[in-house]
Amino acid sequence: MAAPNKLFLGSFVHSKKLKEIESLHNAAVAVDSSGKIVAVEKDCSEGRARETVLPRLGWREDEVEVVRAADGQFFFPGFIDTHIHASQYPNVGIFGESTLLDWLKKYTFPLEASLADSTKARQVYTRVIRKTLSHGTTCAAYYATIDVPSTNLLADLCHTAGQRALVGRICMNQNSPDKYRDASVESAIADTRANIEHIRSIDPSMALVRPIITPRFAPACSVDLMRQLGALAKETGLPIQTHISENTAEIAFVGELFPPSVTGAADDTYAAVYDACGLLTERTILGHAVHLTDSEAELVARRKAKISHCPCSNSALTSGAAPVRRQFLDRGIACGLGTDMSGGYSPSVLEAARQAALVSRQVVLSGTVDGKREDGAALSVDEVLYLATRGGAEVVGLADKVGAFEVGMDWDVQLIGLNIVGEDGEVINGDGDGGDVDVFGWESWPNQVAKWVYNGDDRNTKKVWVKGRLVHERR
Repeated sequence: MAAPNKLFLGSFVHSKKLKEIESLHNAAVAVDSSGKIVAVEKDCSEGRARETVLPRLGWREDEVEVVRAADGQFFFPGFIDTHIHASQYPNVGIFGESTLLDWLKKYTFPLEASLADSTKARQVYTRVIRKTLSHGTTCAAYYATIDVPSTNLLADLCHTAGQRALVGRICMNQNSPDKYRDASVESAIADTRANIEHIRSIDPSMALVRPIITPRFAPACSVDLMRQLGALAKETGLPIQTHISENTAEIAFVGELFPPSVTGAADDTYAAVYDACGLLTERTILGHAVHLTDSEAELVARRKAKISHCPCSNSALTSGAAPVRRQFLDRGIACGLGTDMSGGYSPSVLEAARQAALVSRQVVLSGTVDGKREDGAALSVDEVLYLATRGGAEVVGLADKVGAFEVGMDWDVQLIGLNIVGEDGEVINGDGDGGDVDVFGWESWPNQVAKWVYNGDDRNTKKVWVKGRLVHERR
């Protein structure tokens, strides 16, 4: 049976642009059976919607599903997680005293290698998909493992669950455990092609799940492997994801491994290495970019590559604080947010948004980063929510499809519920399970949204839709 057309009624909050959140109240949004928004009506009661919107669309009332936001609830675009390691989810919160390179050896590589066990992989991937959906993540750019069947399984599970995803088989052939690396450049390319073909077989139009070329990071890949992955991305038109300039020791290692005499690059900077290998493109997602030099940032901007800012893991692994405004936003570089589990400790993009705001304030307090003044570095609530939605959508190549309530976009949306507190101090709306976000009645809408950003969690995420399909409901 075809999905019904839907009419959503109530309050809608979304980003108009980087520094502007728009709130629509007493509004109606019509979503057709394919999950696409076909009408957005401001100041539109249910009665008016039935009398004018449905007839205009040629919809019969008895064939339309009506979804109403209750008191204390509003619709908000789904979050986009632009950098997340699905295979690392069991290690969330476990990083000990490690910095990046030690953490990879001690915690990460052993766990990822163990997911060649299909039973364990299914257990982990099923849970991470359910968990991220429960936090409102409607699209995730996933790193899997080097194992083809395990990576294919992740794609299958995303497709079945209805979560929009970019799924990448990790490629690495050096500076990693002997038993957890690609045997050769040729096998790495062949296995990546196998993963691409599998995803095309389950989602030929790639409307929900797409493959993404995934060199882990420069230290783990030979120049030949990176060049061939760059060529594969050009051949297929597929996106690329990798890490860059996360940690100062890692950056120094890249300089040692890849002098210009080896890569043919203009210099030995991290960005130049990727550029020389054909990996710095307008479809590239660069995770972290904490310590980019000005010349690297300018190169990234020229190539129109994108940045995934991962504030939680950058703090947890003591990697540093990325100067997001100066290096990315002021240069017009598209930037989204990543949870980077398990370097990051939370599956929540909302947590990443508030950490982005807090870390930006630490950048201000530091006075300078790499000798540059950072007085204007602080990110507002409006800005971090933009990064979590429309910014992330641009990073993953979906800027025209998701991230806002506009005609022609897909209904990738979450229903957010807050506690309304009565005069006796008790919650008077819904199930009373709005977590720590209490609204007393005198807060403006911008302040209610700010309270959600700084106090919210998955208890506030009541329902989640992807392409109009209900994929999560809090019970």
